[in-house]
Amino acid sequence: MKTIYDVVKTLVRTEKGTMLEEYNQYVFQVAPTANKVEIKKAIEEIYKVKVDSVNTCFVRGKLKRVRQEQGSTTPWKKAIVKLKEGSKIEIT
Repeated sequence: MKTIYDVVKTLVRTEKGTMLEEYNQYVFQVAPTANKVEIKKAIEEIYKVKVDSVNTCFVRGKLKRVRQEQGSTTPWKKAIVKLKEGSKIEIT
């Protein structure tokens, strides 16, 4: 059985993610098997906010090369969560 902390891994702090905060949207790294309903419930329970909508997508791993060895970074699932008016996640 998955817990809420198994569903939501971390809040992604990137330049694009901070620009989305103006529109009351936040970017999270989530479990690849999590669906939108599970993500919504987990965010509401962890951060005590009301979620309006959830959009998800898979981020492919980028090809990396160190000398002759070629590999790739790990693929992951991204969730863009839009909060209802009046809700805000306090980031410290």
